[in-house]
Amino acid sequence: MIEYDNVLIEPVLSEKANILRDDAKYVFKVDPRATKLQIKEAVRRLYNVHPVSCTVMNVAPKPKRQRNRSGYTSTWKKAIVRLPKNEKITIFEGV
Repeated sequence: MIEYDNVLIEPVLSEKANILRDDAKYVFKVDPRATKLQIKEAVRRLYNVHPVSCTVMNVAPKPKRQRNRSGYTSTWKKAIVRLPKNEKITIFEGV
């Protein structure tokens, strides 16, 4: 069983994530073992909101090169959590 504090690793702050935030969708980097229900429950408990849905995807590694060495970035799991239109996570809004 995963602790709810350990389900959400960090929020994803990118240009696409900022655009999704206008539609009340928030993007998180999550534990690879976490399920949709665990992610929704963790968001509900940590941010005091009521998630409507959760979309989960595994992000594939991308090739990277540094000088003469080539390698790949790590794989990670991304979750997009949708909230009702009248709810917001204030930490993201900068209030």
